[in-house]
Amino acid sequence: MMMSSDPQSNEVDESELRDEADIGRAMRGSLIALVAIVLVGGIAAYLLTRPKPAPPVRESQLASVAIREQPKVVLPKTPFKDITEEAGISFVHNNGATGDKLLPETMGGGSAFLDFDNDGDQDLLLINSMDWPWDEPSGRGNTSGLYRNEGGTFVDVTQGSGLDVEMYGMGCAVGDFDQDGLVDVFISAVGKNRLFRNLGEGKFEDLTESAGVSGAEDRWSTSSGWFDYDNDGDLDLFVCNYVVWSREYDESQGFQLVGGGRAYGRPQNFEGTFSYLYRNEGDGKFTDVSEAAGIQVRNVSTDVPQSKSLGLALCDFDQDGYMDVVVANDTVQNCLLRNSGDGKFSEMGAICGIAFDSTGNARGAMGIDVTSFRERSSMAVAIGNFSNEMTALYVTKAGRMQFYDEAVSTGLGPSTRLLLTFGLAYVDYDLDGRLDLFCANGHLEEDINRVQPSQHYEQPPQMFWNAGPEYETEFLPVGAEQLGNDFVVPMVGRGASYADIDLDGDLDLLITSVGRSPRLLRNDQATGHHWLRLKLVGDGVKCNRDAIGAWVEVTVGDEVLAKQVMPTRSYLTQVELPLTFGLGQHEAVQNVTVRWPDGEKIELGPMKVDQVHEITR
Repeated sequence: MMMSSDPQSNEVDESELRDEADIGRAMRGSLIALVAIVLVGGIAAYLLTRPKPAPPVRESQLASVAIREQPKVVLPKTPFKDITEEAGISFVHNNGATGDKLLPETMGGGSAFLDFDNDGDQDLLLINSMDWPWDEPSGRGNTSGLYRNEGGTFVDVTQGSGLDVEMYGMGCAVGDFDQDGLVDVFISAVGKNRLFRNLGEGKFEDLTESAGVSGAEDRWSTSSGWFDYDNDGDLDLFVCNYVVWSREYDESQGFQLVGGGRAYGRPQNFEGTFSYLYRNEGDGKFTDVSEAAGIQVRNVSTDVPQSKSLGLALCDFDQDGYMDVVVANDTVQNCLLRNSGDGKFSEMGAICGIAFDSTGNARGAMGIDVTSFRERSSMAVAIGNFSNEMTALYVTKAGRMQFYDEAVSTGLGPSTRLLLTFGLAYVDYDLDGRLDLFCANGHLEEDINRVQPSQHYEQPPQMFWNAGPEYETEFLPVGAEQLGNDFVVPMVGRGASYADIDLDGDLDLLITSVGRSPRLLRNDQATGHHWLRLKLVGDGVKCNRDAIGAWVEVTVGDEVLAKQVMPTRSYLTQVELPLTFGLGQHEAVQNVTVRWPDGEKIELGPMKVDQVHEITR
């Protein structure tokens, strides 16, 4: 390598080296400063954003768990005795079943207590179905059964009565539609319905065609009821229709049980239908006003008929003087048809809270009843539902139409969840002045236990004793210890009805069955409680002769008991027309008030207890 001889060469190189040294020192200083700035910034950011220290852990005392206890009350012992055979009732329901498993075979079993001969006691009508016309005759009975009450025993007077006609009957409605003082009979059916006019002396005349109430031949009618919806003094007729059904469609669905074998179909696979409303024209004829009155409820999404109706209740919920209608629907929402008073109804089930369960789901609803509740402060609608669906108890303040399901809070719901409830009815079986709830239970499928071990075809009926509003659990299940072994025998129950068949002041019970015999249970209570029975008779001008729709209030001590004259209750069923008031230990009645269907109100003052009184308009 050669060196430069220029004396300036070394100076230039040293200068450059000094410059490079200065630059290096500056860069190191800048880097240190930058690191310091970042460090200070990070510390500042941490100090500003660091989470607050957790508060010191303090031990909290847990709230005690409240355990719901049953009321400390003594359940009354009121035994019931099965007197079906002893009383002379030999009727066996024929559902036509031969193994094809057609849906109508699961649903029949209607009945009515009625005084068809006006002798003061309650006779009995049992509705029958029949052999299917395409099957060979089975030898089973094909006509309904009419039984005359003779002091607590019954005589079969069906033959020659005019009611001995073959039809695939479902249920019935009884009422004096022509105002002649004799109770007439309407029978609902798969196919054409029938209206029979009572001629007296145990004879009935078929007026179906001339009256115009047969309905379509391809309809399937279920519960029905007489009421004066237009307040003109005579009885009009509401008829529920179930689903669109035919043998061909049913068999084509191929319903199968788990593990094999034909099963009865589900209502979800069948279309809904419209119900009927017939206006009584007063001359033995009726006009179908179903469409004009607004009772034909359609699905808002598809515009097809929505309802699949099984149960019917009639009551003026908003106390405007006009009867409203509640319909229990199977697997679709229940309907509340508010009567506006101008001949039209508005469907308000969803708005009023009675359409669904508390989670917004429709249930398999069947039987229904309504009563004044909690010392007249409320109205309660009970609806029997399918298995694993509790019986509903929709409660609203009196005069209002906003319902809440209180089945769980009252204790009713949990005890009804497992069973399949068809008919139900409020009945004061122990005459203590509070209305209890009577339920008829039974499944649809004979082989259900093979598929669902928790379910049985035959199921025991139930009674729920009303302990009163002062107790948190209002409805208490009553068993064999209190009611006797005859009451709790399992059966394929359908309709639940009641009447005082032996005129001893307490109410006896009837449970109908599908494909089998009914059961008549005599009330043998010996509580010593007093009672009052009232039969109302309208004038046939301003008020229908049966006084259907009238309300009666009985004042006993500090309490006021209220009941509506209304035979249409339960499922496919009619109860007796007279009203029975249990008075408990009260030995006197201070006052009886009647509010007739047209709104007129009368005060009758004191009445003797343990007697039957007739009140005439």
